[in-house]
Amino acid sequence: MATPRKATQAMLADIKIAHSIFALPFALLAAVMAARPAPSSGIEAVSDQTLVVGLLLILAAMVTARTAAMLSNRILDQSIDARNPRTAKRPLAAGVVSPKQYIVGWLVMSALFIAVAGCFWIFNANPWPIMLSVPVLAWICVYGLFKRFTAWCHIWLGASLALSVPAAAVAVNPAVLVGPELWLLSGMVLCWVAGFDVIYALQDVDVDRDEGLHSIPSRLGAIRALWISRSLHAVSVGLLVLIWWLDPRFGMVFFAGITLVAALLVVEHATVRQWGTTRMALTFVMLNGIVSCVLGVAGILDVCWSAT
Repeated sequence: MATPRKATQAMLADIKIAHSIFALPFALLAAVMAARPAPSSGIEAVSDQTLVVGLLLILAAMVTARTAAMLSNRILDQSIDARNPRTAKRPLAAGVVSPKQYIVGWLVMSALFIAVAGCFWIFNANPWPIMLSVPVLAWICVYGLFKRFTAWCHIWLGASLALSVPAAAVAVNPAVLVGPELWLLSGMVLCWVAGFDVIYALQDVDVDRDEGLHSIPSRLGAIRALWISRSLHAVSVGLLVLIWWLDPRFGMVFFAGITLVAALLVVEHATVRQWGTTRMALTFVMLNGIVSCVLGVAGILDVCWSAT
């Protein structure tokens, strides 16, 4: 059994904490949108102090929640990962770190997430995050089970990351959820994440079939799966355009971001068509990381500019 220090290092390396970048910019954008609602909405903006505290707590909540979800996924998939050549060297699958240590890590991260949610009540007098923390945690931690029952498990993963949008908005200003913009942004995240998760699942088609697991590629084949992925990404871009059209806070900066994102998604699919899954570091990590950062930064700039 690894020492606690080495086990922690192995777990953090395993779950790739830097991949929190996929959902984090959207959560921060949602928080800024909630703090600076459109004047026509009739919703009062929150103070700068409330926004700053909220952004710091959202950052901590996103990292701890994702870490807990990924640790849960590794625990649920331990035996499957051990039989998969691509994942057999993961610390838990390889026996480098024990299941008990992963469970302890999951409990610690779950407790930290709930504690961070409680801080919204302490510092911003907002009880909603702590009230919703356990249901949200349960939702994002059971993703690993769904590929045992349905090929649409990718949608569940997309919904898990999409929860970050309304969750961040509620944490800053619960009144803003009455409008459509945040829900459209959440739908965009769902389609975008589900689309690239379908691509990611192409790596394990044979293993999933051997294990009796469900994924769109293993059930429908690679060609149909790629068309579903393309369709999901097309819908995600369409939702972004609709947000830009409906929300007066978004201007040309956000539109330029949408244009760049559409181009990046085309490059992503062209890369998969050309090289298959051999360039997954590019298609899965780099391009999608850029997508989230571009949209988050562009959206925040426009919303802040419109509020001045």
